[in-house]
Amino acid sequence: MSKPDMTWDDSADVVIVGYGAAGAVAAIEARRAGADTLLLEKMPWPGGLSAVSAGGIRVTDDVEQAYAYLMTTCAGRTPAPVIRALAEGMAVATDYVRELAKTNGAVVKVVKALGNYPFDGTDSLAYCEIDSVPALDDATEHHAVRGIKGGTKLFKLLEDNVVALGTRVEMECAAERLITDTSGTVIGLSVRKDGKTRRIKARRAVVLTCGGFEDDPEMKRQYLQAMPVLTGSFRGNTGDGIRMAQAVGADLWHMWHYHGPYGLKHPDPNFPFGFYMKAVPMWTPGRPEMVSDLGVTDAQGKRMSQKSVASMAWIVVDQTGRRFMDEYPPYPGDTGVRPFDWYDSKTQRFPRIPAFVIFDEAGRKMYPIARSIQNDKLHRYDWSPDNLKEVENGILERADSLAELAAKAGIPVRALEETVARWNAMVDAGNDTEFGRLPDTMVPIRNPPYYFGRAYPIVINTQGGPVHDTEQRILTPFGEPIPRLFAAGELGSVFGHLYLGGGNLSECVIGGWTAGRNAAKLAPWE
Repeated sequence: MSKPDMTWDDSADVVIVGYGAAGAVAAIEARRAGADTLLLEKMPWPGGLSAVSAGGIRVTDDVEQAYAYLMTTCAGRTPAPVIRALAEGMAVATDYVRELAKTNGAVVKVVKALGNYPFDGTDSLAYCEIDSVPALDDATEHHAVRGIKGGTKLFKLLEDNVVALGTRVEMECAAERLITDTSGTVIGLSVRKDGKTRRIKARRAVVLTCGGFEDDPEMKRQYLQAMPVLTGSFRGNTGDGIRMAQAVGADLWHMWHYHGPYGLKHPDPNFPFGFYMKAVPMWTPGRPEMVSDLGVTDAQGKRMSQKSVASMAWIVVDQTGRRFMDEYPPYPGDTGVRPFDWYDSKTQRFPRIPAFVIFDEAGRKMYPIARSIQNDKLHRYDWSPDNLKEVENGILERADSLAELAAKAGIPVRALEETVARWNAMVDAGNDTEFGRLPDTMVPIRNPPYYFGRAYPIVINTQGGPVHDTEQRILTPFGEPIPRLFAAGELGSVFGHLYLGGGNLSECVIGGWTAGRNAAKLAPWE
């Protein structure tokens, strides 16, 4: 191997790539440890997906119980020591956040909430949330996020600590390649800013916190079964950190797994985001009385308290006119996409992409059927309260009869009529004998006109990326740490089977503080 070019345009002890929650926490801890820290973000605005998240950090009051839950939900796809490190961090994360809150007067609260599934340890779990931030009390947006969401408050708390510590931040600065010496040790990286390539020396380490590949079409084609999968909320996550880590020898895990619901598509091909369906409370199988309203907000992003499952106005049918799923699974925002993966080898197509969300006039009047959530200043959309704007612009279509709806959607008339008749009979009986949808969520479809929208899988965030150990060091396929290279957040999440709501934010905080501290304590390589 030839000797690397040792000329540099800038330098820092620790260079962190990606200014979302994980990058912010890593920067906070590196600065607290006395390291000269440089935080890079390729987008014009910070926050990543964290700033538009529901904002609940999963925490626990019992390490062993949380560990048991995490072991089950990860199903042997993640090493036990890595899971234990996360569980131990969850037990102290609330105290950590409360300490950060002293910087800007944020109010922190803990809300008990079961895990999404009835595994051992589910009762030990809760959410740590930012209830309020004084600086945001009268705000309607922050940076590129409209509507002050739970994640917006969390990011503001982290951002204020980054600023208070005097951390150097460079926006619109895209990391391109890691730079290594002849031994394979990471010693810096090349970035692109203002149309020019710059080389930045990292005297102690590089920490990758630049998210997944939600907005990289080619990576989605290669790693995800369904095609297409729409981008949900953020255009900045395009797999940069994954490619950079791969180029210096990183192993990968959980690349198939992504977090997301089904939703609707704008007919304008230039609009880059899908539309999430109306937010509804999560519920735990066997415990339907225990629901979580995390992420249930009004049109302005304000939290709405809802302590029971919601009435859902629609059903979803495939291209043959038949239902194929429980439209309201326990965690609609996570496993709602999985039924869309099915490929029919007899017809050589994905018969559920698109699928069709169908409801009637009474359903149209219930509430806004869908919503638009982005960390983006260039592409925004306000969903109408009565869904009529969406009928006018083609996101939704109207029909005076089911036969007309079937003709517009291109699905068999008789099959659709039979599906809707069967659905209405099950609603009357209070029993979905096909897919077991909860009775309290079931709404009849009887009153014309009828409406439909084309439904696609939407990715909120991917979980895959470079493998890391308990110290957040990125590993090779042989289990060896790549010297001076760390990762945190959704870039190589531990969740490779079933997600735990709020778990990625736990990884951002716990993985962020672990990576930041470990990077800062290394002796400079010079």
